[in-house]
Amino acid sequence: MFDGDPMDPDAQSKLNYDNCFAFTNFQIETNPYIYEVSNIDVSPTQHISNKSHDYFTLFEFSAKWDPVPTMLCQNHLQVIPGFMGQTTAFRKELIKPTVTIMGECAYFNEARYIHGEFGKGTWTFYSGHDPEDYQHLVNDPPTDLNLFPNSAGYRLILNNVLFPAAKKQQQKT
Repeated sequence: MFDGDPMDPDAQSKLNYDNCFAFTNFQIETNPYIYEVSNIDVSPTQHISNKSHDYFTLFEFSAKWDPVPTMLCQNHLQVIPGFMGQTTAFRKELIKPTVTIMGECAYFNEARYIHGEFGKGTWTFYSGHDPEDYQHLVNDPPTDLNLFPNSAGYRLILNNVLFPAAKKQQQKT
């Protein structure tokens, strides 16, 4: 759609879900006039009309058994205000069973923060766009991060930035 060529009409049938990190059995959006990529994202209209219910809860993980999700979910709040974006939230029924859901909104039955492994690395997907601007639109001014020094949403982003610096301790034998 970006270079003016139409999408392959057989694109959906050519998908190999085995090559996808996190999702399976999703349907891609082939209409270039619809502002969606696939049905992985939930409809943002349900969030706007129920903004008071739009928050998600971080799961607690055992540092002994799940050190990576424990680090990625470290926060001063367990309940994080929701926010919208190109992908506002992930449909749980399309998430692969090997994916760790680290944060979910029970009210909407959706995942907001997911993690997994690929090869020798890891990946994390965090839905939404701007944790301190509920409905940040295209051409809106950038958020001044200095105004939100204790943002629980930005803390999750920072956890992912700092995570690669964490070194596994050598075990004494």
